[in-house]
Amino acid sequence: MTPEIKFDDFLKVDMWVGTVIAAEPFPEARKLALKLTIDFGAEIGTRCSSAQITKYYAPEILVGTQVMAVINFPPRQIGPFTSEVLTLGVPDEMGEVVLLRSTVPVPNGGRLF
Repeated sequence: MTPEIKFDDFLKVDMWVGTVIAAEPFPEARKLALKLTIDFGAEIGTRCSSAQITKYYAPEILVGTQVMAVINFPPRQIGPFTSEVLTLGVPDEMGEVVLLRSTVPVPNGGRLF
């Protein structure tokens, strides 16, 4: 477990919901991954993310899916690709990533609170 933080520290992490509008394999990545383009609504627009989510998610089923992501980390260069947001997930019992998603459709750009 990590050390306790103040609520104001939590508020510094911007986690928003967006809809995957494009997904494709990322064969240049060291670990199996997908390249995602996510629409976060008018205020943020679209951002790209590299996500190691290939166990449960094929590119064709991700388009139209809403996901949660941290949008205020600095971009990260992953091989030839720049990942602009961190798509959020939790590990299953085998350590494979399961995406955090809304169970009900919500407007893109909603901030987690």
